[in-house]
Amino acid sequence: MTHYDVVINGGGMAGAVLALGLSQLKQANGLPLRIALIEQSRPEHNRHPGFDARSIAIAGHSQYLLQQLGLWPLFAELATPITDIQVSDQGHFGQVNLQATDYGLPALGYVVELTPIGQVLYQQLQQTPAIDLYCPAQIQDWQQAQDTVTITLNNSSQLQGSTIANRQLSTRLLVAADGNHSPISRQLKLPRRQFNYQQSAIIANVQTAKHHQHQAFERFSAEGPVALLPMSQGRSSLVWCVSNTRAEQLMALDDNDFLAELQTIFGYRLGRFTRTGTRHCYPLMLDEVPKPWHHRVVLIGNAAHLLHPIAGQGFNLGLRDVAALIEQTRHLLSLSSTQHSAFAHANEHNQAQSTLADIGGYAMLSRYGQSRQADQATLVGMTSALALLFSNNDPLLAAGRNMGLNVMAACGSLKHTLAWQAMGKR
Repeated sequence: MTHYDVVINGGGMAGAVLALGLSQLKQANGLPLRIALIEQSRPEHNRHPGFDARSIAIAGHSQYLLQQLGLWPLFAELATPITDIQVSDQGHFGQVNLQATDYGLPALGYVVELTPIGQVLYQQLQQTPAIDLYCPAQIQDWQQAQDTVTITLNNSSQLQGSTIANRQLSTRLLVAADGNHSPISRQLKLPRRQFNYQQSAIIANVQTAKHHQHQAFERFSAEGPVALLPMSQGRSSLVWCVSNTRAEQLMALDDNDFLAELQTIFGYRLGRFTRTGTRHCYPLMLDEVPKPWHHRVVLIGNAAHLLHPIAGQGFNLGLRDVAALIEQTRHLLSLSSTQHSAFAHANEHNQAQSTLADIGGYAMLSRYGQSRQADQATLVGMTSALALLFSNNDPLLAAGRNMGLNVMAACGSLKHTLAWQAMGKR
């Protein structure tokens, strides 16, 4: 049986960043942690569900976290900055404009396409000595014991692209980064909080007559919010949230008719919509595990919380999970290193154990869970409230929305609060 300090199931954004971040940590004996990452799809074949045609918004604070982890250089060349954000409500005058220059920043956030960043992260995982990349591979079975989790991989599993004979792994900590349909989460039967918004998100890359000039737009309508995020080559990433029935109608249209419908909702802030890429449609659900940890198992990213995309904060919340888990591990290893030195000094003729840290122990996971509860609860509550408030054609709610945007535009402190929220500051 091959033993690892941490095994991560799922090599999407959250799992890949976690593996690379943890690989930089040192045990008490100076050696790096032994990390295994299990992933069933290779992103270079464009089959990975976590690295599809979508783009993600990386908030300003998330860019800082990636920089602290030494990973921002992997993202920087693929990232399009957001220097301005316009928030408006269709049919009303209420509008808020946020500019990075007002806060002395080069950008409020960044937009990254998932397909190219998936390929970059996959290459980095392959090149990192502390990480064993099992891909393609799937967990066939896993069992929790007092000190370890034992994992059995399926017969077709490969390690670094080569077929393996030993499919048995053990670890002190199993991380479920395997998406909102997480098999690990389902097997644990952890309590979940779910809500069906009765909406779908239509995702596409679109071209406009005018260059976006690095401006992002959030446009609210009776049908639901429409977001345009700036991308490379003057393109924009569209996220259009509508009812399920309306989504079916829009997906059935040809490109010209689809763009005409979008033009009616969004207006001419960027001139005419001239082209759309392939459209994808995703049902929108709130799916949250309020206590996303168990004995030697922890859930991160979409496995722990799937949010409505109205605030564009899904990846940013998952990244804060990753950063917190890395920080808790670093703290534990630091304490262990101090204890290890004292142990070795008092027992000069004995071989000190490699590490006294119990990664995956109850103390560490409970500290991690407690550190994440408030942030998760706040963001889940905020996105759910926004989704219900801004996807409603009730005249009173529409008037309230419009008044709120006008007040926010006029009140500096409220506008600053919105800006800090957009940048992911907590």
